[in-house]
Amino acid sequence: MKSVIICDMEGLILQLNEGAKKMFGYEPEELIEKKRVSIFSPGEIVLQNVINWLKSANKNGLYETKTNFVKKDGTYFSAKIKITPNFANGKNKPQTGYCGITEVIKEKVNIPISLSTKIIKGVAITRAGFTSASLFPVLSVGSFMAGSGDGLFSIFGLVLTSIGIIFFQLFSNLYNDYFDVKHGTDGVNTEYFNAGMNSKILEGAQISGGSRAIELGLITLKGTKKLANYMFLITFLIYLSIVVNSFSISNSVSNSFYASLIALIGVFLGYFYTAKPLRLSAMRGLGELTIFLTFGPLLTLGAAFAISTQTIELFSNTFFNYLLLGIPFGLLTTNILFINQFPDYNSDKVSKKNNLVVTLGKKNARWIYPFLLISAFVFMFLFKSTLEKNLLNFFPVFYDISMLILLFIGLGISYSLFKNYDNRNLINSNINTIHFQSIFSIVCILLLNTFFI
Repeated sequence: MKSVIICDMEGLILQLNEGAKKMFGYEPEELIEKKRVSIFSPGEIVLQNVINWLKSANKNGLYETKTNFVKKDGTYFSAKIKITPNFANGKNKPQTGYCGITEVIKEKVNIPISLSTKIIKGVAITRAGFTSASLFPVLSVGSFMAGSGDGLFSIFGLVLTSIGIIFFQLFSNLYNDYFDVKHGTDGVNTEYFNAGMNSKILEGAQISGGSRAIELGLITLKGTKKLANYMFLITFLIYLSIVVNSFSISNSVSNSFYASLIALIGVFLGYFYTAKPLRLSAMRGLGELTIFLTFGPLLTLGAAFAISTQTIELFSNTFFNYLLLGIPFGLLTTNILFINQFPDYNSDKVSKKNNLVVTLGKKNARWIYPFLLISAFVFMFLFKSTLEKNLLNFFPVFYDISMLILLFIGLGISYSLFKNYDNRNLINSNINTIHFQSIFSIVCILLLNTFFI
């Protein structure tokens, strides 16, 4: 008996024969245009081997190997598989996907899982690779303080705060996954984006639709919740250290109090972003506002209170400087979330996750992306006078050139979104939006403290 399965370039199952039905235990209607071929392999094998198998098939026209597969009932079996790339008819013969032919074998196949794959597994479950979105704003605060004078912040406090923010985002990521699976949002999502081989930096990373870690069997739903609680406990312990350090370096109860208050707001927003009864991500724009605040103004202001050696008076110029500093970071991080709502549109709509793309429709929602982008850069030019007043070594010409180049790049991504908003080519815009936010953040950190240049 042979199983023959044909999938597209993203692994979405398009056709299968009777042998596949019997071998894996699924009915065709459960799989065709609903599931991806990764569902047949243990998660660690998917992470470690599948992309390399596909690369070899593309290069040589055929790849053969022995591996382990998993049936619908969860039982494993050994098999040999042949993978070949499929091509459309026509002059250029573009590749359309892959064909996998599988035969069960009696031989026991042992595929060693490397340490690096186990690390990648942890990254995949927690989506740790995206913690830069919360780390960069914190570093920008340190850079702003370093560029404003000597001894304005605690390096130890900056390190503690950075670590605490990372664990806080891991806690939020895990609970977001937990509730999206529990509420059925991820389960009905067949159109999510995986970077696949479209990006060397993000190769194989989940771009939209959650981590898919539960679907791949990397962790259970119960295990996700348990791990999220562990991350919260670690975050809380680091938070206590941050509070103690804040008081010791500033002799200010005020700094510690406001840092704690902002942290509490952050935990509330991070948890109820997907948790009921609020489920902010489904409340027609409140989810996007939550992302803007938590990855922008609240984050930079909270970090400033946590690491400053001087008391930051409420509603003082210094207070507003750190609050405003987070605006462009919040806007551009919101764009990452926003553009990822396009491939998830159908599943979000079915599960009543009424974000802005669901509320406005894909075509109308396109305009929000350039609005957020342009708003970030308008702010940067308006904020320039504040930077000139506060930074000891500030080069306006270099600043202007950097911002104009970045704006031009961002508008190019916007154009691509307008062109591909309703097709699978949009994935390049999603990937580029992630890269763009990182590049913008790094440039800003350098601009705030030109000592590094």
